[in-house]
Amino acid sequence: MPDPRRYRPSRPPSTFAVQLGRATGTGNRRTIVDELRRVILSGDAAPGATIPLDEIASLFGVSPIPVRESLKTLVGEGLVDHEPRGGYTVARITVAELNELYVVRGVLERAALSSALPLATAADDDEAREAHDELGDAVLRQDPRAYHRASRRFHLALVAPSGMLRLQGMLESAWNITEPYRPMAFLTDADRAGLHDDHRPMLDAFLARDADTLLSAAAEHHDELSRVVAALPPDPERFRG
Repeated sequence: MPDPRRYRPSRPPSTFAVQLGRATGTGNRRTIVDELRRVILSGDAAPGATIPLDEIASLFGVSPIPVRESLKTLVGEGLVDHEPRGGYTVARITVAELNELYVVRGVLERAALSSALPLATAADDDEAREAHDELGDAVLRQDPRAYHRASRRFHLALVAPSGMLRLQGMLESAWNITEPYRPMAFLTDADRAGLHDDHRPMLDAFLARDADTLLSAAAEHHDELSRVVAALPPDPERFRG
């Protein structure tokens, strides 16, 4: 188990140290990859944040080598940047790339939805309903963090029955790269509520196994989502130029 007591920093611990101090498990490579990915996807470490290799190695009780190998895996996933002699940082993308990824997410999702409907079960219906309810609760509580989490759950619930594992993997990969930016946190409560209004016809069409209506509702939702994300003011501290 990673033990934060093993590390005695001379300065305040990094965001990664604070978050990894809550991790459980052994310091094997799979655990290190999973925990680093968890911190990045949680949005706790902003794009561009330094990833302190030695500090993380101390927390896991390992040498820097398995941490470095784990970070290379996350570089391949697009979640981490590496500069020779410059260390590792949470990956940054351009504003244009963020907008492009939202378009990609919409295209991949709609490609899976048609295949998902004929295969959906009552259990899939329950998962979609629960995710939708969780989203509504996040809107009522004005909780952007919970909204991000529930939105991802809802959208993936609709495509999960498709069984198209490669396509779903590409969709999750595109989603992962956008996660550290947390764009929904920069919207107004009214904008988030408006986007959530789009989810109701999507859920109803999914439950009714109405492919045409579902695809139309999904397209409208993603068009609106892309519009509000594109309208967000760019933050030069978070985006790559």
